[in-house]
Amino acid sequence: MRALGLGAACLMLAGCATSSLVLLPDDEGHQGSVAVLEADGQASQSVISQGNSRTKLGEANANPQPLGEKGLKPEEAALLTTLPPPAKSFTLYFDQGTTTPTVESQSVLTALRAEIASRSGPQVEVTGHTDTVGSEEDNDRLSLQRAEEILNWLAGQGIDRSLMLASGRGERDLKEPSIDNFSSATNRRVEVIVR
Repeated sequence: MRALGLGAACLMLAGCATSSLVLLPDDEGHQGSVAVLEADGQASQSVISQGNSRTKLGEANANPQPLGEKGLKPEEAALLTTLPPPAKSFTLYFDQGTTTPTVESQSVLTALRAEIASRSGPQVEVTGHTDTVGSEEDNDRLSLQRAEEILNWLAGQGIDRSLMLASGRGERDLKEPSIDNFSSATNRRVEVIVR
């Protein structure tokens, strides 16, 4: 969800009477909502959840209005150009019981490194996963080792370690639900989110 509080700087700096909020879906089309709160934490009006709309704030019972054919005002569109790029997700798969990415995942590593290098001040979240073969304790350890393997590879490619965080989820958060002790190539993975 993207919400633009337009006119807010004017309100704070010059005491303007009204502000407006533009609510747009995110890059994948998901629609969220916004609750406008007063300084004491109380809701000043109902939740705004109508996408592609503009709502004047500070009015009792403010009603969202569709953006219409003209869409965003030029100053609103200009604000969108200053937003960072959306987060991008990468998935690497691993040979069973190892911290070795599959041959097919090698091209993902190259794309991952390029994405991180293309961003200004990136944040990288590396999360390891396993299938259900082995004990939960072993899988927790292996999933973290997989995440650290990818983090170490990225650091070896010149990516600053302070920009990255590695964690392991073991056999929790299975991508493909399965019974215990079931070998699943889909679940043996590391997911990397680049922001």
